[in-house]
Amino acid sequence: MKKANIKIGLILLSYLVCNLSYGQEIYEGKWSIKKVDKWYSQFDWVAGTNFGPSTAINQLEMWQKETFDPETIDRELRWSAELGFNTHRVYLHNLVWEYNSEEYLDRIDQYLSISDKYDIKTIIVLLDNVWDPNPKLGKQIDPVQGKHNSGWVQSPGREYLEDESKHPLIEGFIKGLLQRFKYDNRILFWDLYNEPSNTNDSSYGKDSEFKTELDADIKVKYTYRLAKKVFQWAREVNPSQPLSMGIWFGEIENWGTPKKLPELDRMMLENSDIITFHAYDDNIEDVQHKINELKKYGRPMICTEYLARGNNNHFKDIMPLFKKENIGAINWGFVAGKTNTIYPWSSWPKGFKEEPEVWFHDILRKDGTPFSEDEVKLIKSLTKKE
Repeated sequence: MKKANIKIGLILLSYLVCNLSYGQEIYEGKWSIKKVDKWYSQFDWVAGTNFGPSTAINQLEMWQKETFDPETIDRELRWSAELGFNTHRVYLHNLVWEYNSEEYLDRIDQYLSISDKYDIKTIIVLLDNVWDPNPKLGKQIDPVQGKHNSGWVQSPGREYLEDESKHPLIEGFIKGLLQRFKYDNRILFWDLYNEPSNTNDSSYGKDSEFKTELDADIKVKYTYRLAKKVFQWAREVNPSQPLSMGIWFGEIENWGTPKKLPELDRMMLENSDIITFHAYDDNIEDVQHKINELKKYGRPMICTEYLARGNNNHFKDIMPLFKKENIGAINWGFVAGKTNTIYPWSSWPKGFKEEPEVWFHDILRKDGTPFSEDEVKLIKSLTKKE
């Protein structure tokens, strides 16, 4: 009897140690499944795009005082509502906050008011680990002909990621924003960090002019350090909207099993109130596989990035699947403009001299006409606008 008790005790101790080792980064305040299901049930099917006005090359140009463009934002959000979209995902930047937080908050509030006029909710992305690691305030570069996202910038940049003494500045940005809008029903949820596990080492190609990105292993280490803090800071504010960080990379068969995931991805999924993910896959079977794995968490799901036509990733395959599964569908890009995202990722090393026959991302031209009439008809049929 004593031997049996000792054996059982050792098994229980081993179980507790194992669970503490992979669950130790769960921060107090995570929503229960019951609470998040109730929240999600109040909305119609979530559908929309990642949005930046066609006149902005990046987050800085979208939000700085000199280039903030409410007229274009209003026009393009109206076009979005005409397609039946009800949600946009929008990126912010910590440097604009540091320059003048009060004016920045007012511009965000102005954007939300325009969006709300068209019954469009906003997903706010606070940080982003992809593209140029050296953001600078002021005039942004002009688009490079034929290159996808030639001017997009990381937030925070390498300097802030590397230097932990600058983290209080990011804490002020996170907490200040959440505190101002924590009860604002125009915001659907907070997407705290876009692709934090993205090392960005393949974005530009080996001959790129951007030679100042951190080594991949070091960048993941520093990002993990910051991402944990971001979740903790957000939980301390305790907003009325849910929190999430989206998974986007790695072996799909491991997505539903936290103990098999890298520690950064595991921390992201275990602390997210809703499950968000990206689906640029070149076949619908892999998208379905992702869905099946992520269902294991038992939480509402929203795909915050998809649509890569040149990668065999199309509205006609993915959008109906997401609607059938009641998964939010937020594609990349809306009105083609200065981001150059009609060009493929592969345009960085080789560039394009002319508009591609098949757009990579985006739906409308600058005059509001669609790249594909068939796609617009499909979108309207799924959003019940037609």
